[in-house]
Amino acid sequence: MTAERPFTTLVTTLVAMVMLLGASWTMPAGATAEAEKTDVRTPGGTRVPPAGAAPDAGGKNDYPTAARADYVFACMATNGQTQDALQKCSCSIDVIASIIPYEKYVHYETILRMQLVGGEKSEVFRGVTWLKETVDDLRRAQAEAEARCF
Repeated sequence: MTAERPFTTLVTTLVAMVMLLGASWTMPAGATAEAEKTDVRTPGGTRVPPAGAAPDAGGKNDYPTAARADYVFACMATNGQTQDALQKCSCSIDVIASIIPYEKYVHYETILRMQLVGGEKSEVFRGVTWLKETVDDLRRAQAEAEARCF
C-alpha cells in the first residue's frame, strides 16, 4: 500500500460525508417558509449561512473552508486518521474560530511557522518578546479547544 492510499481513502470518506450531510440538512421545528430560504442548519443544529452571506456579526464564521480543512488534515495527521479524530479536530477548529478572528489566526500561524524555521534569518521570530506574547493568544485558544474537544 502506498502512502497516498490512506489520504485518498480519507478524502473519499470526507466527500461521502459531505454529500450525506448535504442531503440531510433540515430546518429546525417551527421555522417559517421565509427562514427556510436563508436559515439552514446541520443535523447537529449549527447554522449554515447562505452562499455569499457575510460572516456572523461576531466574526465567528469568517474562516474559509480551505483553512478549516487544512487545520483538520494536520490535526488528524497528529491524532490519527479515525472518525473520532475527525470529530475532535473539526470541533477544535470551530472553537478556535469562535475565539480568534481569521485575520489574526493567519497572523499568529505565520509567526509560529517562522519560529520553526532554522537559521539566523528566522531568529527575529524566536527572540522578540512581543512576538512570543502575540502568539500566546493562539496558544490559549488551542488549549481551550483541546479542553473542550479532546
